[in-house]
This record gives sequence, C-alpha cells and structure tokens, in this order.
Amino acid sequence: MGTFKSKILIYSLLLGSFPTILIGFFSYFIAAKDVEEKVNEGNMHLLNQTRMRVEQVLDSMQRTALQFENSSLLKSVMDSKLSGQDFIKVRELTKEMFNLQTQTILNQVYVVNLKHEWVVDLNSLKPLAGMNRAEFDRYLDSNESIFWAAGSGEISQTANPVETDHWDSAEQTATTLRLVHKLPLLSKNAAPSGILILQITAKDIRSMLEPVNLPASQYILNEQGEAFLSPVQDREAYRSINAEVSARTGQSGELQGAFHAESEGNKVSVLYAKSEYNGWTYVSVVSLDKVTDQTGNIALITAAACFGIILTVLITSWFGSRRMYSPIRKLHEFATNVQPQQTDDSRKDEFEFIRESLTSLAVSRNELDKQMKSQTVHLREFYVLKLFTEQMSGADDRYASERYGFPTGWGSLGVLQLELDNLQQSRFQEQDRELLLFAVSNIVSETLPEEARFSPIVLNHSQVTLLTCKEESAEAGLAMFYETAQHIKAKVHEYLGLECSIGISHPFKRLSDAKRAYKESSAALKLRFILGSNIIVRYADIEDQGNTTEKTVYTKLRLIEDQMMLAMEERQLEQVEQLFQRYLDKLLCKDGFHQEHHLLLLQLAFRSVGIAQEQGLSMQQVWNGEEELKHLFRLQTRTEIAGWFRSRLFKPVIGILEDMADKQFVNITRRIVDIVEQQYDQDITLDYCAAVMNFNPAYISRVFKKEKGVSFSEYISEYRMNIAKNLLATTEMKVSDIGRKVSYTNISAFIRTFRRTFGLTPGQYREQLHSEEG
Repeated sequence: MGTFKSKILIYSLLLGSFPTILIGFFSYFIAAKDVEEKVNEGNMHLLNQTRMRVEQVLDSMQRTALQFENSSLLKSVMDSKLSGQDFIKVRELTKEMFNLQTQTILNQVYVVNLKHEWVVDLNSLKPLAGMNRAEFDRYLDSNESIFWAAGSGEISQTANPVETDHWDSAEQTATTLRLVHKLPLLSKNAAPSGILILQITAKDIRSMLEPVNLPASQYILNEQGEAFLSPVQDREAYRSINAEVSARTGQSGELQGAFHAESEGNKVSVLYAKSEYNGWTYVSVVSLDKVTDQTGNIALITAAACFGIILTVLITSWFGSRRMYSPIRKLHEFATNVQPQQTDDSRKDEFEFIRESLTSLAVSRNELDKQMKSQTVHLREFYVLKLFTEQMSGADDRYASERYGFPTGWGSLGVLQLELDNLQQSRFQEQDRELLLFAVSNIVSETLPEEARFSPIVLNHSQVTLLTCKEESAEAGLAMFYETAQHIKAKVHEYLGLECSIGISHPFKRLSDAKRAYKESSAALKLRFILGSNIIVRYADIEDQGNTTEKTVYTKLRLIEDQMMLAMEERQLEQVEQLFQRYLDKLLCKDGFHQEHHLLLLQLAFRSVGIAQEQGLSMQQVWNGEEELKHLFRLQTRTEIAGWFRSRLFKPVIGILEDMADKQFVNITRRIVDIVEQQYDQDITLDYCAAVMNFNPAYISRVFKKEKGVSFSEYISEYRMNIAKNLLATTEMKVSDIGRKVSYTNISAFIRTFRRTFGLTPGQYREQLHSEEG
C-alpha cells in the first residue's frame, strides 16, 4: 500500500541525506586534525614547563656547589689531614653540607680529599680506602671539571644500592644523579686535589616528570640517547621511540617536535624537546586514544547536526508526499494504530484493512473493560497513596468518587495511622513487619464498610486508613474516629495476637488536606515514646511547649551527654546505662523533643562512636554504616531504644576501650621493667620513668601496681637486693662496693634493706655461704 508515496519519500531522503553525510565526514576529519594539533601544542607547553622545572633544580645544585666550593671552611679543611680527633672541623663541615639541602633536594653530599685520603659525607668521616675508589677514578678520568654522572646508590666498597625502588638491580639501573666538581677548578691538565659530589635521587627527578594535568609518561634522554633515569621496563617499552627521537635531534638538529609511533602494540603520540642547558632531551609519550578524546565531542556534535538535517529532510519529504496520498491517509493511519499490519496485508486494499481494524477495535475494547474491572482495587489504593504523598491534588472529589467507587457525601474526613509494637516479643520476626501491615490492611477492609473508608494502604512502615464521617462537627468526627481505632485495634489483637498503636489526625473537609492530616497522625503516633506502646493518640492531645522549654530541656540533655561520654571514657558501663535512662527521661518527657528525638539520638550515637575513633579505631569496627542508621530510625519504643544503645554502642565501645587499655597497661609495665633492669645501678625514680615514657607519674604508678601487684619502689628495691645477693655469692667485692653498685650511697641503709628483705645482713649471708661450702 502507498507505493507511490514510498518512492517519493525514498527519493527525497537520498537527495537530502547523501550530501549531508559527505559534508559531515569532511568536517569531522578537519576538526579532529585541528584538535590534535591544539592538544599537542598544550602538551608541548607542559613538557617545556617540566624541562624548566628540572633545569632549575639542576642549576640550583650547581650554584650551591660553587658557593660551597668557594667557602673558606672547605678551603681550610682541604689542606688538613682530618682524623677522628678533628671532630669539631668535621662537624662544622657536615653542618655546612646539611645546609646545602635547604636549597635543593639532595640525599647525599661527598667531599673527597685525594691528597690526604679522607671522605666526608652527611653522616660521618671515612677513610678513602673504605670507599669505592674505582668510582672516584672514573670521575677523575673525565676531561671535564664539572659534569653530571649517573650512579647506583651510595659510594661504598660494597657498592650496594641503598635506595629502595621497584627497578631491577641486575640491570645496573641508575638510582642517583651526581653533580661532580673537581677541586680546585683548574685547567684540564692539572691534577685535582679533591672532588665535591652532590647527589640527588633519580626518584626525585622522576617525581618532577609526573605531569599533573595530562595522563602521559615523561622521561629524559641523555646526550647518548639513553633513558638513564627510567626503570628497565620503560626503557624496553620505549626503545624504538628513543631511537627515533635521537635520530631526529641528531640528524636534523630539531630542538623540539612531535610524531606518531607504536609502543607495545598501542599507537602513541610522542613529543620531544631538547635542552640547550645540558643537551638532555625531554620526551612525553601519550596514548593517541587520550589525545583524541576531545574529538569524540566533535563527532557527537557533527553526528547530531547531520541527524538534525536528515530529520528535517525526512519531515519535509513526509509532508510533501502525504499531499499526494491525502484521500485515505488519515483513515489508514488510524487503522494501522488500531491493528498492526499482518504478513499478508499487502494483498488487501486499504478499505478492507480499515474494516478489519474497526472490528478488532471493538473486540479489544471489551477485553480492556474486563481488565480495568479486575485492576480497580489496585487503582484505588494507588490513588489514595498519591493523596498522602501530594502527587494527587484531590481537588475533583466527585470525579474520583465516580471513577474509583469511593464514598460520597461525607461530612468530614480523618486519617488513622497504625504501627505494630514490639515484634521481638511475639512469634514474628522484624522482617515480617511489611507482610503483617498488609494483613492489617485486609483486616481494616473487612472490618469497616466501604462507605466508611477509602482503600487502606501501607506507607512508610505503617498502615494508613482515610476514614469518612457523616457528621460535620469536629467533636463528633473525633469521637467516631477514636471508636473506629479501638475497634481496629481489637481486631488486630484478635486475628494476629499483636499489640499496636494508632495515631488520629484532626478532622478535615477536603481530600487535598490528606497529606497534612497524614503528618498529624504521624506526629500523634510519636507520643508513644512518652506514654508507652499499645495506645491510641489523637493529634489534638499534643500541646506546643514553646521554644523556651525546648532550650531548657536541650541544655539538660547536653549536660547528661557530656557525663555519659566521660563515663564511657572511664569504661563505667553501669554508670553509662544509668545516665542513659536519665537522658531518655528528659528526652521523652512531656516537655521533651518527642518530635525530633531520632535526630538527638543520632547525635548521641555519633558522639559515642567518636570516642572509639579518638582512640584510633575506625567507625566500621563499631558501626555498621547505613544499616545501623536505618535500624535506629525504626526504633519505636523506649525499651527498644535502651536495648539497641546498650547492645550496639555502649557495650561494644567500652569493651574495645578496655581491650586497648589492657594492652597499654602491659606495654607500660614492660617498659618500666626494662628501665629498672638496665639502670638499676643509677638513681631512677617513678618520675624519671614517667618522663622517659611521656606519661603522668600517678597514672603509670597505678598501672604498674595493678599489673605487678607491688609498688614501683618495692619492686626496684627487691630487684636491687637480688642483684646484691648474687654479687655476694659470686664475687669477692666488699659490701660497701656492692651497696654502691646497686645505687646505695649509704651503707647502713643498704644493710638495713638487705636484712629486711632476706632476714640476714650481707656479711651474715656471705659467712653462711662460706660455711656451707666448707
């Protein structure tokens, strides 16, 4: 059907689409090339910034070396034969060498005296014989007086690298870059008397080569075209690229440029810039996929423009062709929407197809009516749900009543909100709550006639029912709603064996006020935190206490909070629980914050977790994240709140704090014992031990006595007497010498303490030993 119309449409599309697609491809490739040039220009700018940053550091090292070389201190020590007795000169020299680090990022400095054969670095004075002489000879063989050299770590006899890196040490990879100055700066033919070496790690140089704004790999080639500061894997990956860069800078003399290459099977864009400062070449390698990321936006814009033009051509072609097909077009489109074409429809004319479509429409309508009747219950519940969430205005009450079969002619409306109490004390589990609420909705539907209610629904973990009352009086409406709530409550207990609480809103007239009434019933239901569970509360019973009363209650709550935090820090679980009961008394009292109690409980929970965090613990060790937060907001009674805080916060946090305190006690006691065993012959006191360990003396005294069972003074006295007893038995030392050995300057005090400890004087103990041996 519509063969002539289809031909015109296809011809018009080809005439307008082909030039559009051709121009789109041409525009994209030109724009992509311009973008790549701009990206390379920006990358080259970043590479030059990196080069200048590295050269600035290297230049700073050279200027620092020249200043140090011309210092009078260095000239004086170069004429001296330093030894261990010249520690003052060595200290002054190392101090000046340390000062060099404040200007540049140096990890080592060497001053080598070839004449007197000594070497001073940042750590000590060493003989030249103990160093890697071959390394120094290599530097002396150079014709340059000042030059850069790559190294593999510290200059020592073992020549083992000291820098920890992820490179392969078997490849002799350079881990340091050294600036070598021959001393003094003489002509090339004169023999130097010393060498000054400033050393910087290759890791620090590489850190300057990490681009901040570009996901690229940057490295440096020396004059021989070697990536002397790069890891082995990078050398192998970019070996062909390095050869190409060396060829371009060597043959053509180009100082900078860009080209495409392939590395490990990936196409990359290579940019290079040769430095006139020291002949190094700085190279940046970027994946072509990252360079051409921006061309994707151009492709999208170009495709969108082409699509827009093609769409315009399509619309124009369509409206042009339909004028030639107008007699039956509208009827055919209508029939096509009613009944999709079948495989053999090409043999039928348009009118036959329209007739069959109208027949099919009549049959479909009958089926639709049957389906709508079966879905009426769900539609009614959906409408009520939208009323409570303000997605339905409720302005057209008559239309809703006629369409969904809701009650009509009411005098007033009211909202009842029901929540189940304490499932833990029943045969059901918490995960059964939603199913139980649906069961309550069914109970309400069967208990109340349809003219007395709208469809009951489940919303936000509660069952909600919109009631109707024939009376317009608010007092009559409240009385009827309260009686209905009692009836529903009794039925829930009869069928499910569960206790529940119900909140009742103020009576209202219009369906558009359903959302406000729902909030009122929720607010009324929160009073069960004060009055307890298994209650019916009307919103009219809630009284506003004013801001002054709230501020007073909050001040008292804050004071109790502080006392609880102090008790938790002292690990007093019983005191914490007593204070929490006082906290709940203030929070859930008539003048309290029953409307915002969950927020205040959340604040208390975070303060409790914060105590554990202050001791270095993570929140995950005591707090299960979002699940705990959801559980806290679902707590419904005072008993549930008290039980949750005790089991999920107070007890776990205090238990963790006690474990940490026990470990700390053991460590403190062990350190005190170590001090006594190492310094028993000195005048050590508890204050001295506290100062060494950076603790309060009274605190470590309590800890030590708790762990050892004796005081510090008793322990050290007993330890010294045991040392003295051993010396009396194994040596011929005088009693007075032994007394001084165990830090007793008064011999009488020593004898008294020994006799009090062992029941004998030192002399009697030694005579007893001799008599036993004889």
